[in-house]
Amino acid sequence: MKCVLFCHAFTSCWNNGNAHFLRGVARELDALGHDVVIYEPADGWSRLNALRDGGEQALREADALLPGIDIRQYQPGLNLEDALDDAGLVIVHEWNRPDLLKAIGRHRILSGDYTLLFHDTHHRAVTSPQELARFDLSGFDGVLAFGEILREIYLELGWTNRAYTWHEAADTGLYHPMPHIPRRNDVVWIGNWGDGERAAELIEFLISPASQLGLRGEIHGVRYSEAALRVIEAAGMDYCGWLPAHRAPAAFAAARATVHVPRGPYVQALPGIPTIRMFEALACGIPIVSAPWSDVERLFPENAYLRARNGDQMRTALKTLLHDPQLACATVKSGLDAIAERHTCRHRVIQLLDIVAQIRGPRRQTAQSRREGALA
Repeated sequence: MKCVLFCHAFTSCWNNGNAHFLRGVARELDALGHDVVIYEPADGWSRLNALRDGGEQALREADALLPGIDIRQYQPGLNLEDALDDAGLVIVHEWNRPDLLKAIGRHRILSGDYTLLFHDTHHRAVTSPQELARFDLSGFDGVLAFGEILREIYLELGWTNRAYTWHEAADTGLYHPMPHIPRRNDVVWIGNWGDGERAAELIEFLISPASQLGLRGEIHGVRYSEAALRVIEAAGMDYCGWLPAHRAPAAFAAARATVHVPRGPYVQALPGIPTIRMFEALACGIPIVSAPWSDVERLFPENAYLRARNGDQMRTALKTLLHDPQLACATVKSGLDAIAERHTCRHRVIQLLDIVAQIRGPRRQTAQSRREGALA
């Protein structure tokens, strides 16, 4: 089957966490014998920012990690007839432009015999619903939502009549333990400052505990304000800038622990959705302490990571992990088992193919009924 994915950015992960997962999905589809074609705009802001940040080599490295995947940067005026020719599955991520979604939906209605799905991995459905309301999903077969509560929102608001919970997962071909790498840091954080959605939480659950414990640590990410950089420096931690996703496993391997700090909108309005770093860190075999979030979908076993309700508990948990190798090993094993059993990109691709089969079954029956009616 020819699978076509429209992404805001695929080769660039600069402030673009969904690229990690979509790359893994593309790799698994390819491994299962499907033809995969990726379309990303040549002028996408993630790609342009990566280039401005000196990321030419990183983009080449990402491209080299995806042999067999046909990646095409397109300019305005993309010919959809050519792009969608012979497609069996088309997925359009929600960071694409509304006019592109509308055009693809119209093509699907008028001339497409493919399954068309909209993929949402963001909190805009609750924080900026007016933005998502601009998307015309009338030509789409359904929505892939990265959490159950988001799936329910799409149905409740009437944006679609068919939605599926499709969590992100770890690309275990890339994210896995690297025991040969020496551990030079006590703690590592890989994540973006963003628009201050978790500024207070990062200070409370990461920077302050690390400073109070005198931990050696690194912080990787983009869009950190000058004020944030001053706080990091005062805490004695090293700010290392953008870390391309494919280099993250080595950074995890070089540290003894990490923390999970979800963005505020997910904690408050979309419970049950962890950051993708949760899946990836567990897959890399690094002990985790998490700031508060509600695992209402029971994605992970209780002993896969430690929990902290406030900064004091985070400090205690980090200290305990770093001084109790047996506890650290036990949490690592539980996390690795959970990923292997439930949360790899291969699991998600198998689920995706099942979803496509469910959708195409009724469609074939409907098409056959129409043909029989026309012959009657």
